[in-house]
Amino acid sequence: MNSRIDKYSELSPECFYHVYNRANGNEKVFLSDENYRFFLRKYSEHIMPVAQTFSYCLMPNHFHFLIQIKSEKEILASLNKDNKKVISIEKLVSKRFSNLFSSYTQAFNKQQNRMGSLFMKNFKRIRINDEIYRQKLVHYIHFNPVESGLCNMPHEWDFSSYSQILTTKRPEFLDPESIEWFGDEKNFQFVHSKTNFSGDITL
Repeated sequence: MNSRIDKYSELSPECFYHVYNRANGNEKVFLSDENYRFFLRKYSEHIMPVAQTFSYCLMPNHFHFLIQIKSEKEILASLNKDNKKVISIEKLVSKRFSNLFSSYTQAFNKQQNRMGSLFMKNFKRIRINDEIYRQKLVHYIHFNPVESGLCNMPHEWDFSSYSQILTTKRPEFLDPESIEWFGDEKNFQFVHSKTNFSGDITL
């Protein structure tokens, strides 16, 4: 593991981040297709006002998102917040993620007749400053289910952004700009046909 990576980076406006978290212990956070879909609906509700999303993958026991925090002006406008009432944008964005996890956990616990926390207490967020690393991260996120043996290629996994980025029926919160990071759609698909893209990412 790279000791220089800060897994609890401050969530600053207009910066890119790899956001991820996992279940407590050996539990799973998604047990059905509807669980995945419900989480994404809650994600859109809580996170779209404060961040753009460029890629994601939901796995049975964890998830990954590549996001860019919106500008302070955009965030305050979308949430109808007065500057004087906001302690900090970082705390506001962190609270949105906390509310996402809490609302999903409450619904999941009710459905499964369980109690207690579902996710690890502190979600990870790594600030991405390098364009090449950002490209690698898109590939890494989309290849998660392949590496876990859940499918053979990214397009076979229903709960990632890979196939959705390439269609016009993508969810509202998903920004297709990541295609441009690879040049064009053809190159985006070519890169995702390869198991490795310019080496592996060590988290």
